[in-house]
Amino acid sequence: MSSDAPVGARPPAGKTFFGHPRALSTLFLTEMWERFSFYGMRAILVLYLTAAVADGGLGIGESTANAVYGTYNAMVYLMALPGGWVADRLIGARRSVLWGGVVIAAGHYVMAVPAAWSVFAGMTLIVFGTGLLKPNISTMVGDLYERDSPRRDAGFSIFYMGINLGAFIAPLITGFLGEKINWHLGFGAAAVGMTFGVAQYVLGRRTLGDAGARPADPLLGADRRRALTRAGAVTGALLVVLVVLLLAGWFTVNTVVNLLTVVTVLVTVGYFARILTDREISDTERLRMKAYVWLFVFAAAFWLIYDQAGSVLNIFAADRTDRNVAGFTFPASWLQSVNPILIIIGAPLAAWLWLRLGHRVSTPTKFAVGLVLNGLSFVLMAAAARAAVGGDLVSPWWLVAVYAIQVAGELSLSPVGLSATTKLAPVKYASQMLGLWFLATAVGDAIGGQVARLAQSWSQSTYFLTFGLASVLLGVAAVMFTRHIRGLMAGIH
Repeated sequence: MSSDAPVGARPPAGKTFFGHPRALSTLFLTEMWERFSFYGMRAILVLYLTAAVADGGLGIGESTANAVYGTYNAMVYLMALPGGWVADRLIGARRSVLWGGVVIAAGHYVMAVPAAWSVFAGMTLIVFGTGLLKPNISTMVGDLYERDSPRRDAGFSIFYMGINLGAFIAPLITGFLGEKINWHLGFGAAAVGMTFGVAQYVLGRRTLGDAGARPADPLLGADRRRALTRAGAVTGALLVVLVVLLLAGWFTVNTVVNLLTVVTVLVTVGYFARILTDREISDTERLRMKAYVWLFVFAAAFWLIYDQAGSVLNIFAADRTDRNVAGFTFPASWLQSVNPILIIIGAPLAAWLWLRLGHRVSTPTKFAVGLVLNGLSFVLMAAAARAAVGGDLVSPWWLVAVYAIQVAGELSLSPVGLSATTKLAPVKYASQMLGLWFLATAVGDAIGGQVARLAQSWSQSTYFLTFGLASVLLGVAAVMFTRHIRGLMAGIH
């Protein structure tokens, strides 16, 4: 997905947004509301799935609910690949963002319907809508600046604040409505938030100029018809599989979750195989892609643990923490707001630290730090779980400390990985590498959802300690392989 606008694609001059193009405010607010809807729904999803039917929930077992949550997250990031392709080759980023927002809002409104079927139908719509919106709105932010503009990084920093602002506010609202009043009211609040995002995006379209207005590499004529035919064939094949599963009586939540996990891994393996065997990339580019495979595995292992904040850790918050403050028991989902506020505080500090360290700390080393910190957060959770043995409620500050360690790990790995993705990308695949980076999260979440099933069959202290130490050991291994990976990076730091 190209982040460089064609000549003349700059937005019209006029009022600015913190010294940046006015269009940035439109994209900032769109992303803020989209993240509001995404993290707001996600904060209460597992709690709703596991809540007793008498309490308005679905009464699903924790292991299945954790797997559903992980698979849902995986599908959101997996769909960034076709979503970016649709924008680049068919309709452009601007219309992709619009239609993605509309579909996301529709999905949340479906989830607001008080019926057992609504949650899965709504999540399906949200997955497709997010695939259209998420990668392409970032592309449009890039379209607002020249490639070498000194304001480009600052513009993305402001945009990133919108992501975390939405993620911070959302659980406070949807969590209160969902846990204290009605689950579907919480889902409805997410729908209203996305509606605000779509409305202001439409009203602010004049500020966008030509940014994202046209496909970066449009398919024309026979190529377009061929691509649409193939897409139709794939869709038809998926429908046939769905019908077979229904007729055979195999269409269960667990079957779908397991199938989607396998699909996520196979797509990833196929994508890497395609790039590494492409004869059009140079030997140096192939070498760098081999280095990227290592970084990809490290990133997937990181997200496997990190994104259990909304599932395993969220259930722990609901069942094992003392959330009573002055007679008011605050919703467990409110603790999901800790992560984004810590990122808002910590991101500038991390940026300053990496700037000061320069090339003295390599990318693989930063990944290793992220893995070790992520592992230590689960080691701390093991101590919290041990303190809660016997039904005792522990302080929510345990979770705050865990999230603080995880955020430090994220800031060591996530932005660094995004930067490394652009640096190591073969020229031919430069526009697709952002989607490949999203795949690391998809793989981590998909496998993490399956791993999280063990949280119900193992003791919680054993579960957290096992995977915490595994992440620490992987981080240590990453340090040991740093010299080898740096060699494969062929001059890239």
